[in-house]
Amino acid sequence: MVMEEGGQRDRGRATQATTGAEGRQIFVELGAQNFDAICLSTYRTACKLRFIQKRCNLHLIDIYNVIEAVRDAGLNAVELNAGISVTRLENLVSSLFNQLSKRLPTTHTINPRESTVLLVEFLLAAVDSEPDSRLTVLSVKVMLAMLCGGKLVDKLRYVFSQVSDSGSVLVQSKFDGFLREALKLPTAVHEGPSFGYTPTLARSCFPQQKRVMLNMFLQIVPDPPPCLVWLPLMHRLANVEHVYHPVTCSYCRGNGMTGFRYRCLRCRGYQLCQSCFWRGNASGSHSNKHQMKEHSSWKSPATKLGRALGRTLGCVSSREPPHPIYSEEPERTLNLANIVPARPIRNTSEAMLLSSSVPESSKSLAAAQRMNEEHALIAAYVNRLQSSPCMDSPSRQDEEHKLIARYTSRLAETDGSRVIPNRSINFDVNKQKRELIAQLESKNREILAEIKRLRAEHDAACQASPEKGSTNPTLLAELRLLRQRKDELEQRMSSLQESRRELMVQLEGLMKLLKAQAAGSTHTSPSRPSPSTVRSVGAVSPQAHMYPPQDSLSGVGGDVQEAFAQGPRRNLRNDLLVAADSITNTVSSLVKELHSDDVREEEERLLNGKDRAG
Repeated sequence: MVMEEGGQRDRGRATQATTGAEGRQIFVELGAQNFDAICLSTYRTACKLRFIQKRCNLHLIDIYNVIEAVRDAGLNAVELNAGISVTRLENLVSSLFNQLSKRLPTTHTINPRESTVLLVEFLLAAVDSEPDSRLTVLSVKVMLAMLCGGKLVDKLRYVFSQVSDSGSVLVQSKFDGFLREALKLPTAVHEGPSFGYTPTLARSCFPQQKRVMLNMFLQIVPDPPPCLVWLPLMHRLANVEHVYHPVTCSYCRGNGMTGFRYRCLRCRGYQLCQSCFWRGNASGSHSNKHQMKEHSSWKSPATKLGRALGRTLGCVSSREPPHPIYSEEPERTLNLANIVPARPIRNTSEAMLLSSSVPESSKSLAAAQRMNEEHALIAAYVNRLQSSPCMDSPSRQDEEHKLIARYTSRLAETDGSRVIPNRSINFDVNKQKRELIAQLESKNREILAEIKRLRAEHDAACQASPEKGSTNPTLLAELRLLRQRKDELEQRMSSLQESRRELMVQLEGLMKLLKAQAAGSTHTSPSRPSPSTVRSVGAVSPQAHMYPPQDSLSGVGGDVQEAFAQGPRRNLRNDLLVAADSITNTVSSLVKELHSDDVREEEERLLNGKDRAG
């Protein structure tokens, strides 16, 4: 046994050497979190172990999953102080994470191999943190129970089942071994000076009690001993990781807090976030010596007022105990080896009546007593036959036959009345369950096949849609018609642009002619400026400054460009209307000028005639 454990330990050391990089990696990541800046050792230890728990994905594993894995590994039948090989530990941890990966949804995946390597290396480092220590069944059970997820009460119940006797009384030697293994976890994260193991710890946890039962042991939850104060705190850290407090920190001025909130009982309105409080930050008149109250939830003023009124009026019940109260008597397992029915049972209704009226223990005891009497009678008869010199007496043969007949009739009644119907009933129930399971499995296969078919159709449709579009004659014909229509529209647009350009050139020539005539009229009457010039300048100049000439009017005179430069998005019809309006105004002004010149000439002729007559 010793040689085998030594060889397995050497193989474990070899495994540790091959995977040392991953093992060191978790401590490198732990150092990068800067948890050593936390002043309080309890919070520092809890934060470090919480990081190890989450990094190894142990927070996703419940205590009941650990119990099941330990039972499947066969460690329940092994003594607590027995050694365990590293290979067996790796198989146990690997089964834990493989089962976890099967339970997790598809949106949340883990790497079972990486988690196994990290956790095994951390456990080995915790075991090696103390000199002359070895890997035992108790150390594996305790460390996995402390680091896994789940409720603290369930963990302590499992630990108590390992360190108590058959009467549910705590054994001090086993509890001392539990403390030795549990406190290796703080020592592994370099918190040994604060929470290291000493031989007097077991006596100091329950100093006044001689018999420690389960409910007394569970007082660790509300009032832990100094050596285990980090354990409830680690669970409280897990519970408040996503709790939000809409309060501003009085030191870092952070808008809102996540996690714990600390309120000073002396400084009014002074509150700190967990990061500032753990690192000893203080500002103003506040001091680190002031008493602080820890809050793990946010309660609005209305909620506080309602609860205060409820307590005042007596409407609120008293607080519940921190953990449920369990029975002090241990649960005894039933011995089902000698259960024999008392008499034949004729039908099912009678069986139900007997099962409800007669206790099971009394029936089993009576049947076992009768069987023992019959066995003793047969043994006495056999001894008498062996000691008797005459073996062929007819009377003795008759007695033997009667005894055998009585025994066989009893066995026939027992087998025919109780056992066979129960077996048939159990067989029918199991058959129905198997049929139901088979139906559910067939439906599951049909659903999976349908899902697979729909996915295949969807993928085929997605892949074939471009090919179908390229080979569909209807779509090709429509595409050709659209291209042809586009070419026709482009040709028509170009012809319209050309017509427009020609029209603009003609308008430019007409406007030059009109301006020339207006200039000749101004030479005849220099005292009065031409209103057409003023009007054209006043009407055209602002627009010419507002908008640049259009590209379609390139090559046309500046006057036409100024007349038509009224926006980048004008069509031909509007341009023609604007041009016609401008021409009309110019012609009307020219006619007025000519008419005014004729009137002046007529007046001058009349004046000259009068002078001559005089």
